[in-house]
Amino acid sequence: MANDAEIKSKAKDEGGFLETVKVVVQALLIALVIRTLLFQPFNIPSGSLIPTLLIGDYLFVSKYTYGYSKHSVPFSPPLFNGRVWAAEPKRGDIAVFKLPSDNSTDYIKRVIGLPGDRIQMIDGVLHINNQAVKRERIADFTTTDPWGRTAPAIQYRETLPNGVSHNIIEREGDTGTFDNTPVFTVPAGHFFMMGDNRDNSLDSRDRSVGYVPFENFVGRAEIIFFSIDEGASAWRIWEWPWTVRWNRLFTTIK
Repeated sequence: MANDAEIKSKAKDEGGFLETVKVVVQALLIALVIRTLLFQPFNIPSGSLIPTLLIGDYLFVSKYTYGYSKHSVPFSPPLFNGRVWAAEPKRGDIAVFKLPSDNSTDYIKRVIGLPGDRIQMIDGVLHINNQAVKRERIADFTTTDPWGRTAPAIQYRETLPNGVSHNIIEREGDTGTFDNTPVFTVPAGHFFMMGDNRDNSLDSRDRSVGYVPFENFVGRAEIIFFSIDEGASAWRIWEWPWTVRWNRLFTTIK
């Protein structure tokens, strides 16, 4: 028969275990609330937004900027349609959205066209509502070619009609696949998205992406909190001194 000391010890162990479970559950709930309502981390797996975002960048996306839709919640459960507390994306924002064709794959591109806009590429120059967008040639950007070799890419400073300026690259000059397009008229409630790596971006210029419904927006890219060289492993902490891009940490995204 157990004595009082054994009973007290067993009760203490059970109480400690339950307290640990309680703390873990609370921590998970707090993390879920933060991820759903405030910020969600993303990493950049492709080069479609070079030179603004590089492969190996890790960033926070603000969930509250555009309000909330079913895509604000993990796995996009059909809780409701449309958005609540909605605020439309601004031209020039870099935003994460769900690919319209499957409503599950995360894409990240720059907002170029707003509802009602007419978007066209003519000889590599972006046109919005029949007006050529200003671009200024600047120093070449060093990138890699399809075979992994370093190569210079033509770089421009592009200024959108609302004054937002950002750098773009044209790896194939002004003769790439999407450097001459028909006119795209953005439907109501939709947006036209493009990458800054104009010759290596699958975006609204291709029918596989197309116009992005407002409901599909997840949030706006805000800050790079970590960045590591392409091909390096983030978990290899001992390699960080030479693989982490220290100059990119905690930089805002524009």
